[in-house]
Amino acid sequence: MENSKIKLSLQLDVDAFLPADPEEKQSLVVMRESVSFWRDGIRRFKKNKIAMTSLVVIILILIFAFILPSFYPYSYEQQIRGSENLAPMQYSEKELAIKAAGGDVFPHILGTDSLGRDTMVRLMYGSRISLLVGIVASVLVLLIGSIYGTIAGYFGGKVDLIMMRIVDIIYTVPDILIIILLMVTFKIPLQNLANTVPSFDWINRVGVGLICIFIVFSLLYWVGMARIVRSQILSLKELEYVTAAKALGSSNGKIIRKHLLTNVMGTLIVTTTLQIPSAMFTESFLSFIGIGVAAPMPSLGSMTALAIDGVYSYPYRLLAPALMISLIIFSFNLLGDGLRDAFDPRLKD
Repeated sequence: MENSKIKLSLQLDVDAFLPADPEEKQSLVVMRESVSFWRDGIRRFKKNKIAMTSLVVIILILIFAFILPSFYPYSYEQQIRGSENLAPMQYSEKELAIKAAGGDVFPHILGTDSLGRDTMVRLMYGSRISLLVGIVASVLVLLIGSIYGTIAGYFGGKVDLIMMRIVDIIYTVPDILIIILLMVTFKIPLQNLANTVPSFDWINRVGVGLICIFIVFSLLYWVGMARIVRSQILSLKELEYVTAAKALGSSNGKIIRKHLLTNVMGTLIVTTTLQIPSAMFTESFLSFIGIGVAAPMPSLGSMTALAIDGVYSYPYRLLAPALMISLIIFSFNLLGDGLRDAFDPRLKD
């Protein structure tokens, strides 16, 4: 076997330092255009056809609930005599007489209830109330739960131990019992405050029942969000980029805001969107047992409760609010999945 000889030289190859030609430069370009976190998330979200469709459906529901009632000829509390228990697109005898005389009568698209109130306009206002409850309650849960869970998970130790024991205590309290107790406890003081102090008369306009529901969600329903955020922060704070940020002298607030919350954004968005239908169900239950939104203001829950009494004679009364609740929940679930896929940094394409 011939001995191979390796030639060593200290001289540099001059050709290796020549400028690269355009083709070589192009072959080395492996990075895409630098974009911000939100801009990249929006770009990815627009590619998800299912999520975009659900967003369009939600926008149409918002228009139906917040804009169309201003142009509808009936109001949610208006009782039309002689028009009780009308079927969809049916006219009463009085309305038929007006039409026969050449008058113009707007049809009852979804019929009327036992008091002669138009079901369509009540469905609009009911959707508005249920959406307001779901969105506002979910935002309150997001703010309280994310702040609480982030502090507990990031600082750990005794801080985490004490804060999570408080969460465990709240979890042990029966939800339904404490909700009823808090609703009854807050309702009378708020009503008295609204009637005696002029600056708090907005409580009567918003509704004491709605204010009580928001207080209940702020006191009870943030614990699930806090636990989810804490578990995410506990795993993320041990990663290398957090250690590097600490070594570079970044403050705790900057690390939490720039590094930790950014990486749990997908979880926060999904949990918040799923909290909206959960809040709507809770409001529907409270309205069903008579301690939610006060009459005559409708909600999808109170409309369902009233429709149960005549479900065999007038099934369409139950069908309308039930379909609206299902459509809202289904759309928000699909929207949440799309937002999670778009804003999760670990799912980059």
